[in-house]
Amino acid sequence: MNNYETVFIATSVLSDAQTKELLGKFQGVITENGGQITSSEEWGIKKLEYPIQKKSTGFYFLIEFTAGSGGIVEALETQYRRDERVIRFLTFRQDKHAVEYSAKRRAKLAGKAHEAATATTVAAAVTNAETQEETVKSEEE
Repeated sequence: MNNYETVFIATSVLSDAQTKELLGKFQGVITENGGQITSSEEWGIKKLEYPIQKKSTGFYFLIEFTAGSGGIVEALETQYRRDERVIRFLTFRQDKHAVEYSAKRRAKLAGKAHEAATATTVAAAVTNAETQEETVKSEEE
């Protein structure tokens, strides 16, 4: 099994529902052709280094997947070319060093997400405790 990474840029005039649908479409192409998605990320709107098709911004997406043959890449890139919403794309096979780096990066992102969720939970608990203290003080008076 080979590891692949594909990045594509979509036009920035799409709504949130359209971006989700577009990402789902390309993930579907991968799974229909026997690939397995390792991870996918939406990087959001970013400014392009230079105008492409008279556009200066675009939605960036990253999909990492595993597949057995190169036929899946051809099918995926054919779908990229057919979709008018895609400005640019790049797909490449990762070597062992790129796979290790991707795994570390995903773990780091997961750690940051966990820290943010923990901080939110702690803040909610503190707020809840403060509210309970105020309620007890009010009842005592």
